[in-house]
Amino acid sequence: MTLDIAAFTEPHPERPPTPVAVDWAAVEAWLGTPLPDDYKRLAGTHGPLDFGAYLWIHTPCVEEGRFDYGDWLRDTHRRARIEARAEPEDERPVIHPEPGGLLAWGRSRGSDVLFWDTSVSDDPNKWTVVVRHRGPVPGSGLRAWHRYDLTLTGYLRHTVRSEWELPSPPGPLIGPLPGSVARTAFLSTATPWAPPEPTEPRLTEGQRRVALETGSGLDALRLLSPPPREPYLGDGTWEALFDELGTRLPREYVTLMELYGAGCWSEWLRFLTPLRTGEHRFIHHVEETADGYRQLRGNHPRSYPLSVWPEPGGFLPFANSIDSDFLGWLTEGPDPDAWPLIVWPRHAEQGPPLRSGLVDTLVAWQRGTLVTEGLACPDEDDDPVEFAGFRSWDDRAHW
Repeated sequence: MTLDIAAFTEPHPERPPTPVAVDWAAVEAWLGTPLPDDYKRLAGTHGPLDFGAYLWIHTPCVEEGRFDYGDWLRDTHRRARIEARAEPEDERPVIHPEPGGLLAWGRSRGSDVLFWDTSVSDDPNKWTVVVRHRGPVPGSGLRAWHRYDLTLTGYLRHTVRSEWELPSPPGPLIGPLPGSVARTAFLSTATPWAPPEPTEPRLTEGQRRVALETGSGLDALRLLSPPPREPYLGDGTWEALFDELGTRLPREYVTLMELYGAGCWSEWLRFLTPLRTGEHRFIHHVEETADGYRQLRGNHPRSYPLSVWPEPGGFLPFANSIDSDFLGWLTEGPDPDAWPLIVWPRHAEQGPPLRSGLVDTLVAWQRGTLVTEGLACPDEDDDPVEFAGFRSWDDRAHW
């Protein structure tokens, strides 16, 4: 008899689990593999699940702006591939969609990620669990990846435990957890997920060569990241901004902004809105960043060696990353077109100025050929064309 989680769990009284319909034939065709029966039974009965107030079991569903099953799998597997390279080659796990790769099904509040080992058998009902632990788990030692001779339901059963039902503990299990199951709070209105329709490549082979190899400047940048139809700059003027700053800004920057406007490059690098008036003006962001840098420099002068605007030659930021890195100029000399670019990296030592101008720097960064602290490049297994992109702000954004 197959064990069901109903045998060792109770529904949460305020957030009882509720199913979200799944087209399993479509999901399995998109994945390229059938899925375990106990997982499909769990999803069909419970839907996306907060298990034991600690584990999220993700099922094929979507919540606008919060969760998309396909995106979650793609991002989770991408991170897993990157992290796996830290393991000795003979112990390095293979990740889906590679044959026999680990296939993610859940995550913990401690950022542990739970997978099936699809290499175990052609029968998905025999797939066992692999956990990528983030923190210290009793019995884990220094190893991050742990394999268990337990299927999904068996693994869940042993996280909800009062005593061992096996001859010995099956590994550094999470828990013990309470036997509660609840609808995932951030998926309270989730709807069925449909696999994305196949799409034609955005660029032809010839355009890819220009974008990634032979092109330069704005020609290459337009292919990598098409500009918006209506760039958002704010409701002021360049002259007013230059008067407020007491200096004009580099012409290359002005040209780029008039083509693209303010927005986010590759979902990571955020360009400030230059011509906004009223609150959240460009100068307010610059002054806030400069004040923060001065405080850090006062406490740790060796780690924060830059002068900051409006000090002579000072760092004047115009963009920042989602990881709190900053991109700006060193305002050296009276000609802004000669100001060098520099990155203030949040999690690394300060490096030298960059050698290229702004447009060429963006092109090299999106191609993955620029290696510098503070600018996160595509991973070696990423397609740079998929990594590249630009999303324009609007007048509601504060950047």
